[in-house]
Amino acid sequence: MTYPDPSSRSQALARRAQASLPGGNTRTTVFMKPYPIYAARGEGCRVVDVDGVARIDCINNFTALIHGHAHPALVAAATAQIALGSAFGLPTESEIDLAELLVSRLPAVDQIRFCNSGTEAVMMALKAARAFTGRPKIAKCEGAYHGSYDYAEVSLDPGPADWGGNAPVSVAYAKGTPASVLADTLTLPFNDTDAAVALVREHGADLAGILVDPMPNRAGLVPADKAYLEALRDVAHEVGALLIFDEVITFRLGYTGAQGLWGIDPDLTTLGKIIGGGFPVGAVGGRADVMAVFDPTAGKPALPHGGTFSANPVTMRAGLAAMQLLDHAAFARLDAIGERLRRGIDEAFARHRVAGRAVGLGSLAKIHFTERPVRDYRSAWQTPAEAARLARLNLELLNRGVLAAGYGLIALSTPMTDDDIETVVAAISDSLAEVAAM
Repeated sequence: MTYPDPSSRSQALARRAQASLPGGNTRTTVFMKPYPIYAARGEGCRVVDVDGVARIDCINNFTALIHGHAHPALVAAATAQIALGSAFGLPTESEIDLAELLVSRLPAVDQIRFCNSGTEAVMMALKAARAFTGRPKIAKCEGAYHGSYDYAEVSLDPGPADWGGNAPVSVAYAKGTPASVLADTLTLPFNDTDAAVALVREHGADLAGILVDPMPNRAGLVPADKAYLEALRDVAHEVGALLIFDEVITFRLGYTGAQGLWGIDPDLTTLGKIIGGGFPVGAVGGRADVMAVFDPTAGKPALPHGGTFSANPVTMRAGLAAMQLLDHAAFARLDAIGERLRRGIDEAFARHRVAGRAVGLGSLAKIHFTERPVRDYRSAWQTPAEAARLARLNLELLNRGVLAAGYGLIALSTPMTDDDIETVVAAISDSLAEVAAM
């Protein structure tokens, strides 16, 4: 079946959804025109849609499913716990087990607190920075996505008309964002050390924390310069603010996450996605003195934090099983197939004489239809022609059995074989031949 097909079951479900869901949609990220493809089931590294079409899944629920779909060990861990109960108004040993594993792997994390999404993890980290420092302002990088918290959304997708100079303007992402949110959010240029440091020093007296993703997906998926991250750490401590690493995605880059790869210890770290074994999850961790803002043992904490499904044992058990599978050998394998994929994409661009390349690290890649250096959100900004080529590539991939994110992101999973990677590279090459003919 070729997409789009007006006789498909996905099209019928999309029409049905319009009546009960705004725009027929619950997640903006999965919306696509003329209609989204509806999933029926997942098997390893493949997802099968409601029309029976199987595709290699290179989205993996936007990087969350590092072991693909229905991994036997994760199914066993989750179902065993469900038989005992899925959630309680009491703590369980499962949260201690997962917390101990995460603390053992993350160099900068002494203690962990669980929540239910990456958005919530970022929100609690920013609130923790305020509670710890007594200051109101937060700094974040232009174009970086950190979930749906008002402050984290500032300057997520500003157009060139709103960029300003080296001191980016703080721009609202959603209509109705209060002016006070923009006033209390400082937007930093990514990978521009001198400009970022100068801005932090200028606002340092009011700054609670600096939020940074070491390889921000929406800002191009380019790795941060180590010198840039070191400078942010140093200037944060100079002005009395906290450095916060958003590792909701980058924790899949290695056994010790991005902080281990870069050799930099943030004060707080946010986690999500892969640590839940396919179930909703988030976490914030950090230095013990900072995490003490959550501590209720001496009375009301500086930062009270609840959550009906936080640390629910199904997520904790599935997450523990997922993380135990991610040993050093698993990461080495993901690194190898990721490098093979990025190299194959670059060779395909050259073969078809199309301007473009792949960037990324480890199990992540992103396709850019440009030969200019991509170092930040602004250099990753697509021209209309580049956006049209990416849209065509995505359509061609769908019809060649590969599911990738509409904005060029590819996330690999452990069930993928060498043959699967070659299949994906071949599909990209054939798709680029069509793009070249546009």
